[in-house]
Amino acid sequence: MDSSMPRPRHIVIIGGGIIGATTAYYLTRHSSYNPLIHHITLVEATSIAAGASGKAGGLLGLWAYPMCLAPLSYRLHADLAAEHDGPTRWGYRRLECGQIAATVGDRGSKPKGKSRAKTRRSTSSRANRGSEQKRYSAGTPMPIPEEKEHATLPHEVVEPSFEAETRGQLDEKDWEKLPKQDEAATQLLRKSVLPADLDWIDGDLVEEYDVMGLEGYTETAQVHPYQFTTSIAELARSAGVEIRLDAKVTGIGPGRGMFKAVEYIDRVTGSLRTIQGVTDVVVAAGPWTGSILPQSKVDGLRAHSVIFEADVTPYAVFTNIDLPASWKPSHRQRRIHKGTVDPEIYARPGREVYACGETDPSVPLPETADFVQVDEAQCDDMVAYIGTVSAVLKSAPVTAKQACYMPRHMRRGQDNTPLVGATAVEGIWIAAGHTCWGIQNAPATGKLMSEFIFDGVATSADVAELDPKQFGI
Repeated sequence: MDSSMPRPRHIVIIGGGIIGATTAYYLTRHSSYNPLIHHITLVEATSIAAGASGKAGGLLGLWAYPMCLAPLSYRLHADLAAEHDGPTRWGYRRLECGQIAATVGDRGSKPKGKSRAKTRRSTSSRANRGSEQKRYSAGTPMPIPEEKEHATLPHEVVEPSFEAETRGQLDEKDWEKLPKQDEAATQLLRKSVLPADLDWIDGDLVEEYDVMGLEGYTETAQVHPYQFTTSIAELARSAGVEIRLDAKVTGIGPGRGMFKAVEYIDRVTGSLRTIQGVTDVVVAAGPWTGSILPQSKVDGLRAHSVIFEADVTPYAVFTNIDLPASWKPSHRQRRIHKGTVDPEIYARPGREVYACGETDPSVPLPETADFVQVDEAQCDDMVAYIGTVSAVLKSAPVTAKQACYMPRHMRRGQDNTPLVGATAVEGIWIAAGHTCWGIQNAPATGKLMSEFIFDGVATSADVAELDPKQFGI
């Protein structure tokens, strides 16, 4: 066969989150894709966007990282929205982004006043604490067309433990701040005044406001992650991708001849099934990637989020809130956090406001996304903290309390880069470990994976620093 001619391929993508969905989408958009000789199968253990891709914040930033992915992906988001009516289908829009420093007084004390010029530790410098780490976020599920509902157990809600609190087992701790801004991004923050239309934040408490306002570098946009992921998956399906749900992959092994085989359990029937004749396997299983490829060192870190019903102006607000020593949430018997907390708040279209809290390493990754536990007390903490700086959100109904696992690539106990590209085993690829920027960086990842597979090299961006082989994978 002429080596310049496209060869038949059966590509299996493991994972129905945003990375798997965009990989499937861009494979079908590649100039070499021919549905007569190329078969693409996406297998997912639960349903499309059942994990973090359905419960992320959906923030997009030209200032995101890693820089080898972020600018390309930010542009591709705009292209996708223009081509497929993203504003209507998945809530794509530009929005303003800033960071507040606020001090809440003791009950009965007077507010600090609008002392925005007051000397204080910069919110940007305060954001540097833990700046090598990242945060994750959440969203409200909507049904994907023509998909059946998963028949397994719903997310379990864990009630707060009164006994643990009264026994003193919940010692005060620092807020596990994992900001989306890395050190480079915090350098882009500029001091400003609280915008007049950011009227859902109580300005009397704000001592400092920094804006992502450096033209050409700090554009910020958003999508609704569940709507985006399910829409991209549906576009891939309409282009010929086969999607198998309730299919939990148990292994990748040798098949007949030069081919590979992918084994999975059909969770509806309980039977073990095998996909034969596979030429390429893309492991894009988010935090579950490590269970399929242990050498990847990709695991998950739980994070909680809530959704408010409120119609507010389009801002993404990072917070830094100093609480008085006497303050505690009304649902707690004692104070959980020390003086400063840092929830993030994103306004969304459709009378919705998303907020995310700190990460929580106390509960390990469950077997599948439908068994993620939600600690309702952590969600209530977040609601209470946000209520100290926003009377609007304090009085708004909370429509969802949820949790997901942020996929992270860990080496020697530290977060590392995402993994995008070929492994040392021919025909096995990996696209995982994107931490808090999975939604943002998914289009670039998907496009680059299509280039790796069909062209043998990434041409849209230089992502050598993300090469799995440099980590021995």
